[in-house]
Amino acid sequence: MKSLHSVLRIFVFAAASSLALAQNAPAPKVDASAAIEKKDTDGRFRKMHESFLARGKAGPVGLLFIGDSITQGWTKAPHIWDYYFAKYQPANFGIGGDQTQHVIWRIENGELAGLNPKVTVLMLGTNNTGAHTADEIVAADKKIVEMIRAKIPGTKVVVLAIFPRGARKNAQGVITAEVAAEGAKRQAIIEAANAQLAKLDDGKNVRFLDINHVFVGQDGKIPFAIMPDQLHPNAAGYQLWAEALQPTLTALMK
Repeated sequence: MKSLHSVLRIFVFAAASSLALAQNAPAPKVDASAAIEKKDTDGRFRKMHESFLARGKAGPVGLLFIGDSITQGWTKAPHIWDYYFAKYQPANFGIGGDQTQHVIWRIENGELAGLNPKVTVLMLGTNNTGAHTADEIVAADKKIVEMIRAKIPGTKVVVLAIFPRGARKNAQGVITAEVAAEGAKRQAIIEAANAQLAKLDDGKNVRFLDINHVFVGQDGKIPFAIMPDQLHPNAAGYQLWAEALQPTLTALMK
């Protein structure tokens, strides 16, 4: 009986150890260039994806924006959106929290079907900076550009430099050293990625446009007056975006 108890104790200990190792093991890294459906607990990703499919069937799209929450956030400034883009029959295919792999899934699952925009504006990658390198982000964005060009050969793609981001204040209005370090790390990845994204510009069908200077003050920092959380523009920030994009957009829309 004692030997049986000893065996049971060893078994329980081994099982507990295996469980602890499994729980502490890092999650496998996701391929930034894969096609992955985002599993939101409330199903928001799938609902928005379906709304984009419906938008494509509803009528012509002359200008298409693809991206994450920064692109989705145009809904916070509808008056600016309408003033600058309404004449182009625009569509906004931005989903908050999206990474490159999620947009690749969306494209593979029909979001560009039947669309023929004259210009497609892509800005994507900031959400990947927590887990992916600049090289991985650029490879994924390059794949997305190639997918857009393959599915909509007539469109001109404007690849925007990934917008700058800074460190957020906590509930007490303080930027901690840890948060500041994380912000600096992510910004370094963004800058490295943008340097490579510039090489996607072929002077014909793909244009790279870096407007990041409009979001940065003379001190090199992002004013809280245009990006209160140091990531998402407010209405003033979207005004700057629209103004900076307008010359390139006007030229390509001719």
